[in-house]
Order: sequence, then structure tokens, then C-alpha cells
Amino acid sequence: MTVGHFTWFFFFFFFVDDRKTAYEISLGLVGSEMCIRDIYSVEKYIRQSIESVINQTYKDWELLIMDDCSKDSSYQIMEEYAAKDERIKIHRAEKNKGVVKVRNSLTQMANGRYIAFLDSDDLWMNEKLEKQLLFMKKHDAKISCTEYTRVNETNDRINDIIVIERIKYSDLLKNNYLGCLTVIYDVSAIGKREFKERDKNEDYVLWLDIIKDVKIIYGLKEKLAMYRVLSNSRSSNKIDAAKVRWEIYRKYEKLSLLKSMYYFTFYAVKAVTKNLKK
Repeated sequence: MTVGHFTWFFFFFFFVDDRKTAYEISLGLVGSEMCIRDIYSVEKYIRQSIESVINQTYKDWELLIMDDCSKDSSYQIMEEYAAKDERIKIHRAEKNKGVVKVRNSLTQMANGRYIAFLDSDDLWMNEKLEKQLLFMKKHDAKISCTEYTRVNETNDRINDIIVIERIKYSDLLKNNYLGCLTVIYDVSAIGKREFKERDKNEDYVLWLDIIKDVKIIYGLKEKLAMYRVLSNSRSSNKIDAAKVRWEIYRKYEKLSLLKSMYYFTFYAVKAVTKNLKK
């Protein structure tokens, strides 16, 4: 999620062998959606997000954070945590890059086997990494996601996002089950994957690319993260979101008109249902 000129990215890297030269999980924390508008500031949420990583029951991680030209006290807060924990590594952009370039830059800096994402206003449950990694090993999964809860600015519950355990390409076209804050993928299996330059839904486009290679994305049916919905976030404009989804079907996936209409029907019903549950 994004609110300003500041982007931070958590990367966790997991190593399944006994080497101690790198961390097993790299986490990128991204806050690029949080600060462009003046109403919200990353500094309101950044401590909660970082501490949700520090409090993980799984400890073998590194956290990569990039300050994308923030204008509040976010960078000082990051420095405070980095001084206390060597697993937290801070980078500062010389000029504003935006969420996609920051995510891709930090992906290339990552050293671990697994990569995970967390925006600077979102939160993880304490057992998120431990449970999800065990789930991936059980299913020999190359990429996985979990269920999560959408909350407002004061952490009040809005609704829950549910996943299915085995997500196929056709399932993903009907519904984007993968919240970026819940995704972990195995670099040793699919390599480092970069987001395409887009204003919105760059994560959905990436998941569609990945699933063509792996065939199945595994969903852990447990709510292990909290996604904060801000009134001025990139995802808050429903009409724009619908236009973007249609563009993805036609331009990126190159679906026929009839297939695009078929899958868009599922998207529209899901969007209406989600809003009715608020």
C-alpha cells in the first residue's frame, strides 16, 4: 500500500541448508503507496510493521528497507531499528523511484532462498513465516500465499480474504487470491522475478506470469496477515480498478473478448460481494 514518496521493502530469505553465511528468508518492506498524498504518513504505521517482522517466531530472516525520498521521520525510525538488529538493512534512494523500481531493486539485493513482501502499513501475525515455510515444504511449493484480514486505519476488521489450497491459472484469472503481503516464493525454483512497470496491479501481473511456469500456487487457509485499507490508497478507486483488470485480460494475457467478459464477470461479482461485507 502507498502513501507518499517513501517506499520500503522487506525481503526475507530462507536457506534450507545449514550454512550461516546468509539468511533463509529475505523480506522486502514497501511503503510506496502510503505517502504521496499528505493525509497519511508512513511514520504512523512503520513501527508496527517492522515489529511484526521482529516478533516472528521464525528468526532466520533479513529485512531490506528502502527509503524512497520520505519527507517525514520514517528514515530516522528505520535507523533506530537497524541499529538494534543487524538483520535489518536500510537503503536510501537518491531520487524517488516508485514502488515497482524499489521492489525490483531490492529483489536484486536479496541473498536468500525465499522472498516475501510487506508494505509499510501492513502487518504479519507472529507465526506467519514459520507456518508458511512449513506449509511450502510439505507441498514442495515454489510459491505460496495465505489468507489475510483487511483492516482500517485503526486496525478495525473490515473483512477476511479467503484462499483455495491449489490455485490454477483459470482460478487466478477469476480472482486474485494472492495478497502481496502474504506471498513467499522460492528463488531456487523460479529465480528472482521482477514486477512490470505499471501504475496498479503490478503484483497481479507478476502472479499470472509465475503461475504459467509453476502451474499451481499453494494457498495456506489461515489468516496470517493484516492489510490496511487507506481511503487514498491506490486500490481504493473501484472504477479505475475495474478498468485495470480489463486491461490485464486483454493486453497482458491477450484473452479473447468472450474470455475476457467471462473472467471479468467473476471479478465484478467478487468486488460487489467484498463491498457488501464491509
